[in-house]
Amino acid sequence: MEFVLITPGEMVVGRFEPPYPKSEDAALSERFERLAREQYSPGFRVGLGRPYYIGKYEVTQAQWTRVMSDNPSVFRGDGAGEHPVENVTWDAAQMFVRKLNALEKTTLYRLPSEFEWEYAARAGGEGDIPWTEIREQAIAGYNAFTSTHRVGDKYPNRWGLYDMLGNVWEWVDDFYNEKIFADPTPPKTGREHVLKGGGFVADVKNAIPATHAAGPGSGFDVGFRVAR
Repeated sequence: MEFVLITPGEMVVGRFEPPYPKSEDAALSERFERLAREQYSPGFRVGLGRPYYIGKYEVTQAQWTRVMSDNPSVFRGDGAGEHPVENVTWDAAQMFVRKLNALEKTTLYRLPSEFEWEYAARAGGEGDIPWTEIREQAIAGYNAFTSTHRVGDKYPNRWGLYDMLGNVWEWVDDFYNEKIFADPTPPKTGREHVLKGGGFVADVKNAIPATHAAGPGSGFDVGFRVAR
C-alpha cells in the first residue's frame, strides 16, 4: 500500500453551499434560491493536531485478497484486482485492518476518522470543490458508469490522493449521528457508521467532501481506505 503524509492543520467541516439554477420565471428563481438557503450549512472549524498517513488509493481487490484470502466484491473479472474492493461491511473493513496489523506485526493501521478523511479530501480547500474539478477527480455520475474502475484512473486531488470522491463510498471509524452533516463532537455510540465520498453511481451532490452518509449503503459501491 502507498500512503500520503498529511500534516496537521485546520479546516471547515460540513460546509455546503448548494448552487441553484436561474430561471426567467421570477417565482421559480425565488423558489430555487429558497431551497438552496434551506440546505446551506456553514460548517464548523476543526483542528487536527498531529500528522497521519492515509492511503493514496482505496484498498483494492488484490490487496484485500492477499490479506483476507477471499474476495467479497460484486465487480470481478479481468483486471478487477486493481479495482477497489467493494461489498464490504464496516465490521469486515475493521477485520481487514486487524489482520493487516497482525501480518506486519504492528498496531499502526486503522480506519481514518471522519475529520481525518474530510481534511485529506479537501486538500487545503475551505469551500465546496467546483463541479468541473469533481468530474476530473471522480468516477461518479448517475447513469454515467456501470461499475467501479481501476483505482487511480482519474486525476488526484491537490495532495496526491486518488478517488477520494467517487468510485466507492468509504468507511470511516465514526458512528453516524442521524443528521445530514457531522457534529463538532462525533457520537461515541450509534446504530450505523459513516460513509464518505460517494460511489460510482453518486451524483455531484454526494461526491463532495462535506457529504455525511450512513452505512451500510448499497454494498456494491462501498469500500474503504486505510490510515496509519
